[in-house]
Amino acid sequence: MKHNNINPENTLILVALQTELPAQLLPDWTIIYTGVGKVNASITASQAIQHHKPAMMLNYGTAGSLDQSVHGLIEIGQFIERDMDVEALGFAKGLTPFEDDIAISFGYDGVKCGTGDQFVTAPPPLWTEIVDMEAYALAKCAQTHGCDFRSIKYISDKADESAVNDWQSNQAKGAEMFVEWLAKAI
Repeated sequence: MKHNNINPENTLILVALQTELPAQLLPDWTIIYTGVGKVNASITASQAIQHHKPAMMLNYGTAGSLDQSVHGLIEIGQFIERDMDVEALGFAKGLTPFEDDIAISFGYDGVKCGTGDQFVTAPPPLWTEIVDMEAYALAKCAQTHGCDFRSIKYISDKADESAVNDWQSNQAKGAEMFVEWLAKAI
């Protein structure tokens, strides 16, 4: 595991929605709300990096679990682009053409997350322990700009037929746990 360099002076916290982590919970931190999905996350993260020049980007948000043993507040160790599908050209599902690896990792322990622009209600073809809609894009942006990156997710649903209702009911429940995690991490 890498050395922890999370502190309010050089870390941006990126969250898709204010309902997931209200800014008043962390008044001494710079929180950037990206909006939902990979495109919004990429644009917002790139602009934030250019403006703030952080050493660390820390993503917090919700995720659906495809593995019943994964629940609560968890850290992601590998990021996969689950929408990428160019198998017809001979590339593995999830691999961006002409790149070396399917997964992005920053050396932190954690589960594998598949990011895509669909709200998952059934297991996608590219298996990971959890699914979300922004983490891979944020990780790719951090990697491109030479910024360290960590992602902490609260499991809001089981990415099944009840995921929509579960996410709506649970999206705000992990915020206090994340604040506690952050207090221990600095």
